[in-house]
Amino acid sequence: MVVSESEQATAVGKDILAHGGNAIDAVVATAFALAVTHPSAGNIAGGGFAVVHIKPGTDAALDFRETAPAAASPDMYLDAAGKPTRQSLEDHRASGTPGTVAGLFALHAKYGKKKWAEVVAPAIALARDGFTIERTTAEGIAHDADQLAKSPASAAIWLPGGKPLAAGATLQIPDLAATLQRIADKGADGFYQGATAKLIVDEMKAGGGLITAADLAGYKAVWRTPLAVDYRGYKLIAMPPPSSSGIVFAMSANMLRAIDLAKLGWHSAAHVHQLTETWRRAFAARNELLGDPGYVTGMPIDRLMSTQYADELDATIGPSATPSKQVAQLIEGVHTTNLSVVDGGGVAVALTTTINTGFGNGVTVTGGGFVMNNEMDDFTVKPGSPNVYGLVQGGANKIEPGKRMLSSMSPTIALDGKGAVYAVAGAGGGPRIVTAVWQSLSNLIDFHLSIEAAVAAPRIHHQHLPDKVFVEADALDQPTAEALTGLGYALDWSNPAFAFGGVTALARTPTGWAGTADRHRGGAAAGDGP
Repeated sequence: MVVSESEQATAVGKDILAHGGNAIDAVVATAFALAVTHPSAGNIAGGGFAVVHIKPGTDAALDFRETAPAAASPDMYLDAAGKPTRQSLEDHRASGTPGTVAGLFALHAKYGKKKWAEVVAPAIALARDGFTIERTTAEGIAHDADQLAKSPASAAIWLPGGKPLAAGATLQIPDLAATLQRIADKGADGFYQGATAKLIVDEMKAGGGLITAADLAGYKAVWRTPLAVDYRGYKLIAMPPPSSSGIVFAMSANMLRAIDLAKLGWHSAAHVHQLTETWRRAFAARNELLGDPGYVTGMPIDRLMSTQYADELDATIGPSATPSKQVAQLIEGVHTTNLSVVDGGGVAVALTTTINTGFGNGVTVTGGGFVMNNEMDDFTVKPGSPNVYGLVQGGANKIEPGKRMLSSMSPTIALDGKGAVYAVAGAGGGPRIVTAVWQSLSNLIDFHLSIEAAVAAPRIHHQHLPDKVFVEADALDQPTAEALTGLGYALDWSNPAFAFGGVTALARTPTGWAGTADRHRGGAAAGDGP
């Protein structure tokens, strides 16, 4: 089964499986297809993470997060008065060195079955021969039209005649097809060296960006040891830093381990209280302590993941809301997409890629046909100042040359007590990725919902600061909302549904695999039966 945020990309992955490919082949082919059909998040000039399950006892994690260019510096986005500017989001200087192509190449080289050129070929065909603009892509183009219009190369593709492409339109991107062909012919070198690398460097020079030929040539994806989190008899295989998800999941699982959430009632005041106080503490630790392990020494990973520390934090949870500033004292001392794949042999992959906000910085590489990321905003531009997602982060995540920015991407595989794949999940949506994936898995495990219902259920979100509980429409009934307000919670209902993340997930059922693409973002699941 393959689940992604694009029906056309899902079809590519399903076809790869049907013609003898394994889950790794399918996830790589689907990821490249998403770079064509879902350009607001799918990409070849962003980065991401992958969690892989090969067989019981064999799991892996791949980090292909973007890195800060060699010319980057901690204060590079501050004005003369020391205040953050918009440059970490909106122009050529916002881009980190891309990792996606290196990551997909490394993933395929280690575990792929088909030839490299075969898994890139479907994306080339989509870009060369034409693909259909899907509803969510059309909405993204319209939403980000002003940003895209600032780049002549972006406007030429996505705003022909000055108007955003509409759903149902057919589009060909010959420059992107040529870029993908170079990747098919030469592997990762077809992106990080030669003609494509020159196009990126020329674009950076033209717009005052920082990425150089040396930055590109020096990029490497990194294999890391995944984190294993025990929860209710299941084992969640999750990403370690520079992703924050595994740590937040471990802290959440440990703090909630003695509480029967089902008995509390789904989204009762008691349930929301426990979730919010748990996330308040987990995100406070995330924001203050975590960063790239290659640059941040002494991260207290073992302590953060311990049940003893969870019990210490649990003891600070009272019957009402704890102010986030108080929690910070305890801790001291949209745009991304996910795809989930499982094959008939039991190999599973959760892969999340990102360019940060929708269409990244809006800059299409002239002659390359692809848009660049604005991932530098995920660093701490200024300690104590919120980023575009409202996250207030600390010095561990400051900008340093070559460093990987802290991430909320949460590709996750849940194994049952026998070590077999039970569920595969991940999401897009900034810091809400973490809570969206957690709620989907908790709905599946704690409340015994089907995977479709688990992902479709309305969500809540809390990230320490701002000190609000963000609530999706229909997530709480009025009496529950009033009860929570009485406990001291500030509820924020202002965000649209798509802001609560877009989960793609699959789960094992008695009759085979069931998969679902989130109603918040769209997409498709496709499989071949039990």
